[in-house]
Amino acid sequence: MSRQLDLRTGRPVWSAYRAPKVPVTPLSRDVRTDVLVVGMGISGAMIAEALTDAGHAVMAIDRRGPMLGSTAATTALVQFELDTPLTTLVRSIGKDAAQRAWRRSRLAVGNLMGRIEALGIDCRLSTRRSLYLAGDVLDAEGLAAEAAARRAAGIDARFLDARGLREGYGVRRAAAIESAANLALDPRKLTAGLLLAAQARGARLHAPVEATAFAHSADGVDVATAGGPVIRAGHVVLATGYELTDPVPAADHRVISTWAIATRPQPRAIWPHAAFMWEASDPYLYLRATHDGRLICGGEDEDFTDEEARDALIPEKTEAIARKLARLLPGIDPTPEFAWAGAFGSTETGMPIIRRLARKPRMHAVMGYGGNGITFSRLAAEIVTTEIGGGEDRDARLFAGGDE
Repeated sequence: MSRQLDLRTGRPVWSAYRAPKVPVTPLSRDVRTDVLVVGMGISGAMIAEALTDAGHAVMAIDRRGPMLGSTAATTALVQFELDTPLTTLVRSIGKDAAQRAWRRSRLAVGNLMGRIEALGIDCRLSTRRSLYLAGDVLDAEGLAAEAAARRAAGIDARFLDARGLREGYGVRRAAAIESAANLALDPRKLTAGLLLAAQARGARLHAPVEATAFAHSADGVDVATAGGPVIRAGHVVLATGYELTDPVPAADHRVISTWAIATRPQPRAIWPHAAFMWEASDPYLYLRATHDGRLICGGEDEDFTDEEARDALIPEKTEAIARKLARLLPGIDPTPEFAWAGAFGSTETGMPIIRRLARKPRMHAVMGYGGNGITFSRLAAEIVTTEIGGGEDRDARLFAGGDE
C-alpha cells in the first residue's frame, strides 16, 4: 500500500558512529493497540515516545526496521528556520499565520532539546548558531528585510554585512543572518534513544512488518499486513516519511532528490562556533560540523525521484558539492570521505503536512518535511499526541496543508 522508494544510496556519515541497538520482533498473530505508528524512523520514534509518555499503549511497525530509511541520510541541521523565508511566507499565508509558524518551529526546537535532556539520550547534542548566507533568493538587501521581519515576530536575528561576516566567521559573502539556539546531534543515536524510551514504557516494536491495507471505522482501524496478521488500532499514525501510503493524498507533497558529502575529521579547520551555514538560494548549499570535526555538506537538489538516475549522479554531484564547499571555506580540505544520495519531501510553503485524513479521523498523516525534518518531527509528535488525547492544538491548522 505504500509508494516504495529506495530512500538512500551510498555511505552516509552516520555509519561511522555506533548507535544503540533497538530490539524488534516479528509479528506472528493478530493484535490490538491504542495507537499504531507506521514507521520507525526519526518521526515515528518521536511520536511513539510522546504517545507512551502520555499514557497510550503503542505499537510501531516498519517494513525495513528501525532507522533503515531516510533517518541515516539526514545531515541533521536541526533548525527552527523554515526553508521559506518569513518575508516570503507572509505573502503566501498572511502575516499572522507566518509569524505563528516560525514561532512554533522555534518552540519545537526548544522542546526537543528539553526532551532529549530529560530522557538522558546520548546523541551528541549541542547548540549551534546558524548563518543564512546571501544568495539568489535573498541578496543583502533582502536579508536585511528578512532579519527585521523576524525581529518583529519576536525571533532573534542579527544582520551581518559583508565585513561583519568576514571578520566574525571568515566567510566572504555579501551578507548573512545570524541566529542562535539551533541543535546539532546524531540522528541515529537520537532515534534509537527515543524508541528505547518508548519500549521501556511498554511500546511493542515489530519489524519487518509491512502494512498492506487500512480499513477505517468509527471505533478504530484494521491494518492488514503482508505476513497475514491484522492489527486492530484505535488510531493509526502514518509516519512513513517520504514513502506515502495509499490513504495519504499526494497532491500537496512532492519528493525531491538530494546529495551530500562528509570530509575527514579536521577540527582545527572549523570556523567560529561551528555555526550551521545555508544559502538563501534555490537550490541551496548547507553545511555543518560533527563533534569530531568532519564537515557535512549537502545540496544540488533536483525535482525528480528516479532512484537510478539519482544514484548515477552521485559522482558528479559529489564533485560539485566539494567544489562549492572549497570556494566557501578555502581553509578546509573538501575531499569527501563519505558520499550519499537520498530523498526528501517538500511542499509549496516549506511547511510540513500534519493532519487527520479526510473522512478518516482515526488516521493521522505526517509528511512534507523539507529541510527541517527533525524539527517538524517534534512538531508532529506534539500535534498528534494532543489530538489523539482528545485535545486541540491551536496551531494544528497552520500545518494541515491544503485541501485534500
